[in-house]
Amino acid sequence: MPDYHDDLRLAHVLADAADAATMERFRALDLKVETKPDMTPVSEADKAAEELIRSSLARARPRDAVLGEEYGSEGRGPRRWIIDPIDGTKNYVRGVPVWATLIALMERGPGGDRPVVGVVSAPALGRRWWAALGSGAYSGRSLSSATRLRVSGVSRLADASFAYSSLTGWEERGRLPDFLRLTREVWRTRAYGDFWPYMMVAEGSVDICAEPELSMWDMAANAVIVQEAGGRFTGLDGREGVHGGNAAASNGLLHADLLGHLGD
Repeated sequence: MPDYHDDLRLAHVLADAADAATMERFRALDLKVETKPDMTPVSEADKAAEELIRSSLARARPRDAVLGEEYGSEGRGPRRWIIDPIDGTKNYVRGVPVWATLIALMERGPGGDRPVVGVVSAPALGRRWWAALGSGAYSGRSLSSATRLRVSGVSRLADASFAYSSLTGWEERGRLPDFLRLTREVWRTRAYGDFWPYMMVAEGSVDICAEPELSMWDMAANAVIVQEAGGRFTGLDGREGVHGGNAAASNGLLHADLLGHLGD
């Protein structure tokens, strides 16, 4: 098993820099916000954070490729860093503290590209989560002060907590009846949104979550953290990994039930 400790330490350094940049502009009255072609917002903080991360990677890992939400793809090779400078920009621009910087390293393996390092840093919540392939998943303030994460042992849908982002995506895809059927069978539902449901699956406080449309940068860091915590992260078609354009995450015990309701 390769050792990703140095890459994980670098990801933490990148997250520290991004946290400083994003927190400096969080709730700023003069924050500049634009609308992208897909009608989603992007703030000056999104761009600044991604630029910081890219410039640091150019110095520390010049041979690695980079894919980011705001500035696209750059470079080629078997290793690629995946960046979402602010996951939850709509929350960020409205002053809601539920947003995070997502940083992942993808590496080419026998089955294709897979996330091998992931850091999710939510400075306005005072939380950070991370994982490296084969080393487990953790949460805490630093590498030296951390708690190991483990998914829940809930095995019945009737006892499960289900988290999601919104109803709109399911409705647009004609899957709202399936979604609502699942909500009636579980113990509890909450729309936490964005990165947070996946982190709660990894922590064991939520048992299942799913989203119908996502990009690589929305998933890569989340996936390795969930998997290293003992859970499963697949597309709605059941394939392992982050290449399906959507996601289903669970404690593993409930994955078949989740896909039975929402799977393609």
